[in-house]
Amino acid sequence: MKSKTSLPASIFLIGLNFKEKAFTVDYMTKASASADEPQWLTAEEQRIWRSYVHATTLLEDHMDRQLQREAGMPHIYYGLLVKLAESSHRRLRMTELAKYAKITRSRLSHAVARLEKNGWVRREECDSDKRGQFAVLTEQGLEVLKRAAPGHVAVVRHAVFDRLTPEQQKSLGEIMQIVAEGLQPDEAGADLPWLR
Repeated sequence: MKSKTSLPASIFLIGLNFKEKAFTVDYMTKASASADEPQWLTAEEQRIWRSYVHATTLLEDHMDRQLQREAGMPHIYYGLLVKLAESSHRRLRMTELAKYAKITRSRLSHAVARLEKNGWVRREECDSDKRGQFAVLTEQGLEVLKRAAPGHVAVVRHAVFDRLTPEQQKSLGEIMQIVAEGLQPDEAGADLPWLR
C-alpha cells in the first residue's frame, strides 16, 4: 500500500478547510523532500495550475462549439485551414501540417480526409518524395475559412483580449512562449506526436 506522501497532495485536500489544507500542503512538501519523492505543488502553484487548466478547457470548448455551430467544423480543422491559407501557394507538406497542429500523422490524415470529403482540401503527391504528400487548400476551403474567421475572431477577442489589460496580454504572450519553447525539443528522436 502506498504511503500518503507518494500520492498527489490534491487527493487529500478535498473536504478540508483552508487552514487544514495549508497545514497538509506544508506537511506533504516537507515529507516529500527526499530525492526519491516528487516536488509537490504548493497551494499557490496548485491554484494557478488549476485555474490554467480550467480556463483553457473552457476556452477550447467555447471555440469548438462556436465553430461547429457557425462553420460546421471543429476548432482543429479551422486551425488546419488557417495554416494552409497562410502557406505559400496554400499548400504544405503533411508532415509540416502535423507539426503545426501538434497531432500524430495518422490523426492528421483522418482530419484531412474529412476536409477532402467537404471539398475544402485536396492532397497532391510530392514529386521529390514518392511517400510524401501535400495538403492544398481549395478555393471552396478558402471561402469557408473567410466566412468562419469573423465569428472565430470575435469569440477569441471576447473570451481573452477584452478581459485583459494590455500589460496582462503582453505577460500572457511571454509566459505562453516560454512554456511552448520548453515543450518543443529540437533534438533528433524526441518523443513528439507529430513525429509518430
